[in-house]
Amino acid sequence: MTRTIALSHDLDHSGLHDGAPASLVASALLDTGRYDHPLFQRSEPGRYEGCVTYYFAAFTGSEPEPQTPLAAYKVLGREQTAGLRGQYEVARILWSKARLRRQAAPVLAEAVPVWEAWTAAKAELERVYQAFWETADGQWRAQLLRLTDAENAAETAASAWEEIAQQLAQLADDQITAAGYDGELRLTTVATELGLNASDWHIGHIDAYTDRAWGLPTPLLEVLAAQINAQRERLVEVARLAGDREPA
Repeated sequence: MTRTIALSHDLDHSGLHDGAPASLVASALLDTGRYDHPLFQRSEPGRYEGCVTYYFAAFTGSEPEPQTPLAAYKVLGREQTAGLRGQYEVARILWSKARLRRQAAPVLAEAVPVWEAWTAAKAELERVYQAFWETADGQWRAQLLRLTDAENAAETAASAWEEIAQQLAQLADDQITAAGYDGELRLTTVATELGLNASDWHIGHIDAYTDRAWGLPTPLLEVLAAQINAQRERLVEVARLAGDREPA
């Protein structure tokens, strides 16, 4: 399938340097195409003035990252080089999206049951906590044991999710690094293409997983820790109001 992207680039003249030798001019005009990306098909003026639409054969994402050939800078003029850079910029965007689709697909599929396990563990934690409202005074210790078990299960599930989330965050960051934010392909879009609903998935920026100074928790574990602390503080408050040194 042909892929296209419109990119702003002037097309008013050849862009060869003034005063270039006639032999160099002729060579550049003849040889420009040899620097095209292998999947490049053609370009044409875009819908808006100053824009160019580039057409490419479909990328698989397994190709090398598109980079403007260094040799072209020695031969082509400024405008021709700018046009070639534009072509490779578009190629890099299309390639990065194809690579993300190819690399993220198996990780997204693996993430589905992990996320479901987390949501189930979170729901159980909330159920056990809410059960205190119906727990008799003499049963609080047993209910506290159930709560700590639910907390541990939720932490285990959250930790498993964070491992998947970090992988996905890295893939997303790699795509943006190659294409820029204007060329971003969201993981939720890739998931939708695969028939998955990832709209509620908790995935932070890659820095949230790799740049955690002083042992700070990763994003979902941080959310869970806040929930657990709030629940425990409420239980301590109730015990204090009841005149207990600890829930009995």
